[in-house]
Parts: sequence; structure tokens; C-alpha cells
Amino acid sequence: MNNKTVTMAHGAGGKQTSELIDEVFKAHFSNPDLTADDAAVLPAPKGKIAMSTDGFIVSPAFFPGGNIGKLSICGTVNDLACMGAKPLYLSCAFVIEEGFPMEKLEEIAGAMEKTAKEAGVRIVSGDTKVAGKGQVDGVFITTTGVGEILDGVSTSGDYAKPGDAIIVTGDIGRHGCTILLAREDFGIDADVTSDCAPLWPTVESVLNATKDVHVIRDATRGGVGTVLYEIAGQSKVGIRLNAADVPVAPEVKGVCGMLGLEPLYLACEGRLVIMAPKSEAEKIVEVLRQCPYSKDAAIIGEVTEEQPGHVVMTTEIGTQALLPQPGGELLPRIC
Repeated sequence: MNNKTVTMAHGAGGKQTSELIDEVFKAHFSNPDLTADDAAVLPAPKGKIAMSTDGFIVSPAFFPGGNIGKLSICGTVNDLACMGAKPLYLSCAFVIEEGFPMEKLEEIAGAMEKTAKEAGVRIVSGDTKVAGKGQVDGVFITTTGVGEILDGVSTSGDYAKPGDAIIVTGDIGRHGCTILLAREDFGIDADVTSDCAPLWPTVESVLNATKDVHVIRDATRGGVGTVLYEIAGQSKVGIRLNAADVPVAPEVKGVCGMLGLEPLYLACEGRLVIMAPKSEAEKIVEVLRQCPYSKDAAIIGEVTEEQPGHVVMTTEIGTQALLPQPGGELLPRIC
């Protein structure tokens, strides 16, 4: 493609639009189900399906450990996985700012191609719009996914039960910390990399070991703390955490200490919160630690009948503290 940047002509529906689609998107997304028609025609799964849509406006669009393209695939694939659904198909819509570098768009599409292949999902349709200079911050992506729910699996934030163990699949707060450092000049020299990752293979491994799983949630905006409050409210249960058991990477802990942040409220893009009967918990953790993105999986607490709707933390000195319910703008534009 001769153009070095995206122009308004690329969104006008003519020759340049066709070139953009063919030379960037079709080149990276090609598969037997990708269509040039107005809608993809696809074989329907035999059982129940899950469907999810997510918009991505992360700033900056490129960060240590990924970019907005990788994030757009991971975010929707992981939402499907949390419902016990094998991701099958994705559609994607781009809104691109006039003047956006074509080289960067290629890099984003390449990341989407690689991540979709790892997740085992096919991109089957899409849309491209070009907005005027200043109307969009670089590029925004919206992805919609469809997945097939495995037989015997039923997960929901409504299903947490007193006595369930609470598991996280790895160290927390990494993505939010990465974006914060990438966006602001704090003068902090910290080697923090986003945990952004497609998690269907991880969930599939757990569900192959046991279908007795009540809740699976990805701890994105608002982090683990926000997710726990959401589940406590949905299921009308209490949550008790052990601070000493919550895995936080030393570099993330150091940054949070300097900036006065709580890692529990920083976003993850490759971590799950799982609630399951205590009898299954050790087996689940053992399986998770064999998977590439969950080697630091840990049991961090339990679901209780006491104080429904609240999250209580047992501190490292043995006292109990009620975690504040998250509110306001914790860290903008992390996804």
C-alpha cells in the first residue's frame, strides 16, 4: 500500500477502502469463514451459545506486553470463556483517525491475527470507518464474539455459594500498572508488562478437570476487588480474603506503594477469578499452574454467609478490614 497514513478516502467506500481491507485486514484475517459479503453465513452450534461485545479505546494503543489489537481479541475471547464457551467466531469494527500510521495499523492487525490463532477463534466479518483528525484517539476497535458453551457447564456471578474457595489465576494488577506507567511520566523505572492473554485454553483445561465451577470472571476494569464486589452483590454473599495469599508481582507492588494504589483495584487482562467448592479448589489450582498464563494461581479466600454484599480482608498482621466499594474513575482507558 503506497499510503503511509490512513486518509479519509480509506473510509469512503471506494478503491482506497478496498485496498485497505484487502492489503491489511483480509491479509491478516483470512480464513474459510471470512466474508466479503454483508454478513457471514456460519454453521450453528448444536448446543447453547454465548455472545459478547466489547469496545476498546486503550491509551496508549501500544504498551509493554501488547497493543489494542491483541487486547481486542483477548477481551472478547475471555468474556466468552468465562461462560464456559469455546470461542468460535469474532466480528470486528475499526474506527480509525485520519492520519493514523499505516505501519501501526499493520502491527495491530498482525497482533489480532496471532492472538486469534492462539485462541482458536476465527474473525469472520468486520467494518472500517475513518474519522476526521481529532475525532478519534488513534484507533478504536469493537469486537463481538460467539462461542459454544460446553455441555454440563453453567457459570454466573449469581452462583457463588458460601463455602466456595476463591481462586485467582495469577498475579494481579499488572495491566493497569503497565498502562498507568505508559500514560504518565512518573519518573518510575519499573519493568512492568501487561498480563494481556487469551484464556480459553486455560478455562478449557479447568473444565476438563471438573465441571463443578460456579463462577468465572475476568478481572478487567476495576480489577479483582471490583469483580469480587460485583459477585458478592449478585449472589448476595460475603467475601473474605487473606491479604498474604493475594499474588502481586514485586514490581507492581513497588509501583503501587510509591503511588498509593491498591493492586486489587488495578485492571488485569489475563487473570480470572474462579469460585468453586473447596473440595475442587486444590485440583483447579494444580491444573492452572500447568497452563502458561496461570503459573502463579492461588486460593485467596472464601465465600461466606456473613456480611452479604461486602468484601472483608484479613490483613497480614491478622486484623480484618472492610475493603471500600470501588467508585469513581479508578484508572481511565485501560481497555
